[in-house]
Amino acid sequence: MQITVRALQPQDRVQWEMLYCGYADFYRMPMTADILDRIWSWIHDEHNPFFARVAKSEQGEAVGLMHFREMPSPLRGAMVGFLDDLYVSSEARGQGVVEALFESMNQFGKNRGWPFIRWITAEDNARGRAVYDKLAEKTHWLTYQMAVR
Repeated sequence: MQITVRALQPQDRVQWEMLYCGYADFYRMPMTADILDRIWSWIHDEHNPFFARVAKSEQGEAVGLMHFREMPSPLRGAMVGFLDDLYVSSEARGQGVVEALFESMNQFGKNRGWPFIRWITAEDNARGRAVYDKLAEKTHWLTYQMAVR
């Protein structure tokens, strides 16, 4: 499969929504039109360091998406990258889409001077973790989350 990766454009909205809803379903997260509108606005807000890439097949079909952002790393005194979302349609898995998306994000981070890009994934995401183990180093950090009350 020939894959092209590029920044999301306004005409990608319908295909992006289909992929993102698939991602939300995978993580059993409810998705609403309000959430989709908010994320779409973040992607297209030039003042928000939140970025998106879409992987397209040779037929122009969106087969994968990636959302990532820039964030400060105080101990390093530098900005770093953080991958928030990555999803490939079930029909396109195993065909190099993930690798193409990561290469695009890596080049973006290199151009911005990021020393690294970090992400988290679900412990039971075996398929994703198998790919991540080939592309990156697993850190020793544990993730915690505190509800704001």
